[in-house]
Amino acid sequence: MAKSTVHSSLRALLSGGEVSVVRQDEAYVRRVLDRDIDMDDVVQFRGVAKHLGVTAGFRDVIDYFKVPEGQTPAGFRIEYRYEGNGLLAVDLVRDISYGANGTLRPTNVLFSADSANPYEVEPVKNLIANLTCNPGIIYDLFINNPKANIGNKFKTRDEVMTEIGRVLGPGADISVELNDPFADESQILEEAAHFREMLSKYRVVIKVPHTGPVNRENVGELLRGDKKFGRRYDQGKTEDVVRGHNLALMLHEHGYRVNFTLMFEPHQTALALQAKPYFINSFIRHRLIVSQAISELLAKYRSDRNEAHLVKMRSLFIEKDYLAPGDAEMSVQEVLARAEWIEEYRQLNGKEGSDGLDAMRHSLRVLRQANLPDTRLIVCSMEGERNFPDIDRLLVDPEFADMARRVVVTTEPAYLAKFMTTPQVVTYQRRFMNAANGAK
Repeated sequence: MAKSTVHSSLRALLSGGEVSVVRQDEAYVRRVLDRDIDMDDVVQFRGVAKHLGVTAGFRDVIDYFKVPEGQTPAGFRIEYRYEGNGLLAVDLVRDISYGANGTLRPTNVLFSADSANPYEVEPVKNLIANLTCNPGIIYDLFINNPKANIGNKFKTRDEVMTEIGRVLGPGADISVELNDPFADESQILEEAAHFREMLSKYRVVIKVPHTGPVNRENVGELLRGDKKFGRRYDQGKTEDVVRGHNLALMLHEHGYRVNFTLMFEPHQTALALQAKPYFINSFIRHRLIVSQAISELLAKYRSDRNEAHLVKMRSLFIEKDYLAPGDAEMSVQEVLARAEWIEEYRQLNGKEGSDGLDAMRHSLRVLRQANLPDTRLIVCSMEGERNFPDIDRLLVDPEFADMARRVVVTTEPAYLAKFMTTPQVVTYQRRFMNAANGAK
């Protein structure tokens, strides 16, 4: 039988007259006086407290978000700090696991929207704890898309992000990506400061991408002509490959939370964590699509030993940036060796990787061992009938039960909506509505 817990509230501290509320904090303290706490906490607090107040951070949160009387905002947990001289201070600590008034959200797994469209964020605003966007989402999918940006109402990124902040309110983090990760550090800090001013230090998360072999001098290759990159993804200079890591660490040291993005392979996770990110990512869709194409071509080659399948594999590798254009004459046997290594590493024929979630599983295991208790894994980039159901099933696997609170599932709102319903909903609505309308 579960052990019963006696519940009480901070008001119980005041009942005997031994603890008084700090006068200038009275309006703030009233917001938490009746919040449920364990009786053990009341007993502990009575042993040290003579005065009850709030921290400067508590006041700042309430004043910034203009929270109605008697409430504390979503996106913050309530903590207590003993500040000496008999003062027990109530604090509000940023934590998107919490809804309004310091209550936990319904599930440990959190949901997020990949969107910069205020119109599609509006219907899901009360269901999500985060929003992620990048220049492609902001400009291509919204500002420059007349079907989404109705009447061309929004013309700049700042207008869009300000409206997103208004729609979401205090409860959701907002991850917004740098326009140019190859800019000078001073420019990056200036851009980050602008985001913080616009969205507040409580909500803003700076999205920093892995940069690989791309740098300020060669990024133009991705913008001109066929937009192919001249060198292989793993042939970059060390200082270029680690640029994203160092940017993330630099922003962390300046007090920013960082969403370190563009993570596809398991081996990226432990190295990414060296940059002390607030979010790391596991991209699912494109990697799985390529994995399935590799498996199909390998199966065909093994069936008939026709090297034409390996020629197609080489073209696939160049198209998807696994090889550079200069590798067009690579021997088909080397192409085969590369394909077989990918098949083995991604465990495409086993339980770990046949669903494309091997990187997610590995990231959760690495994160479990990390000394970063506030870092979460964003599972992103999904489509089709199986991605979300497979992720949903993985997250109730007993192995990962302890990691559920470290996971944020993010995708386009319309993709989430797809899995909020089933065919039987229509069947039963037909029956109910006909009954309600007196049909025979």
